[in-house]
Amino acid sequence: MKITKVEVLQFSVPSNKIWRPIGCRVHTDEGIYGDGEAALSYGIASPAAFGMVKDLAGLIIGMDPLDNEVIWDKLYKATFWGQNGGPVVFSGISALDIALWDIKGKALKQPIYRLLGGKRRDNLRTYASQLQFGWGNDIVPTAKTSDYVANCKKAVAEGYDAIKIDFFTYDRDGRPFTSEDTTRLLTPYYVSLLEERMAAVREAIGPNVDIIIENHSMTDAQSAVQIGQMAEKYRIFYFEEPTTPNPKMTAYVAKRVNIPIASGERIYSRWQYAPYFEDSSLQVIQPDLGNCGGITEGKKICDMAYVYDVSVQCHVCASPLSTAAALHLEAVIPNFCIHEHHIIARAPYNIELCVHDYQPVGGKFKVPDLPGLGNEYTAAAVKAAATVVVQ
Repeated sequence: MKITKVEVLQFSVPSNKIWRPIGCRVHTDEGIYGDGEAALSYGIASPAAFGMVKDLAGLIIGMDPLDNEVIWDKLYKATFWGQNGGPVVFSGISALDIALWDIKGKALKQPIYRLLGGKRRDNLRTYASQLQFGWGNDIVPTAKTSDYVANCKKAVAEGYDAIKIDFFTYDRDGRPFTSEDTTRLLTPYYVSLLEERMAAVREAIGPNVDIIIENHSMTDAQSAVQIGQMAEKYRIFYFEEPTTPNPKMTAYVAKRVNIPIASGERIYSRWQYAPYFEDSSLQVIQPDLGNCGGITEGKKICDMAYVYDVSVQCHVCASPLSTAAALHLEAVIPNFCIHEHHIIARAPYNIELCVHDYQPVGGKFKVPDLPGLGNEYTAAAVKAAATVVVQ
């Protein structure tokens, strides 16, 4: 089997101009194709990811798609910028790698989890993610403490026994906080506001629902310690991205806060994860298979984490294709912790990009059983996408 061409796809989502998923479809001479995704759908890196997938695609034409390890090393070492690369390079590698696994599964008529060694679980514990944006079918900013409580109660009523909130996204009047607000030691106003919200949520959902604090790396190490120490009394499951991903500063926070620390969506490849394992600064890693190097690299990162007793929760904030990829890996690894169900996964404009709409039931996710990823882009989404064909 040989790779004949790659379609690089910039999807069109007219109802949400800042949501710009980047995908690819790798074709073979046997008529089997595989879909992948570069998980930089938000922020300002989407066009760069599109260009990176396009540039990398030319390197794999004529190669055997089943040789994913050979191809991965070529993309990493034959591109100059691959070694010690960042999100754009690794998102490009990831998109192609995920597509190759999809091809492999389809060619062998097996779901990816079986090719990774077999699933250990078929009901993956799942949390409702980013409740500062509501818990409906689209993003609705939350500013009032009563709204935080209402969002959490809605998720718990659906069966979730874990929720995640960034309590530091909006001020009381709905104004988004900036780095000027969140950097340095915090004044009592900010600490009190966060505690008011946190205490209200904990009281509303009771002791048997886990709370994950999201922080989006907006605070520095000093203010992260302030928040973490304040939050300890509220039985926090883990504290995500307390500071800019940096092993030394993450360790600074971990040593001063009695809450497990999580990070990973902005850490790329096993080389960048290694220092966090060596100094035990992370207790939960959150690799995104769409930007850490794909399934090939993601499995290696998770295996490394297992050696250090570090748990895994894949970061998932992209199209339903990335959801499927994460579920396959999380079903296999022994150190799986919990699955992220982002509010964007409930948005109709995102769901419509793929053939299957996998959603959790009662706070649990099933693993796709179809060959390959068990999902692919719809014909309508592909037709509407801005496309470059590399062959």
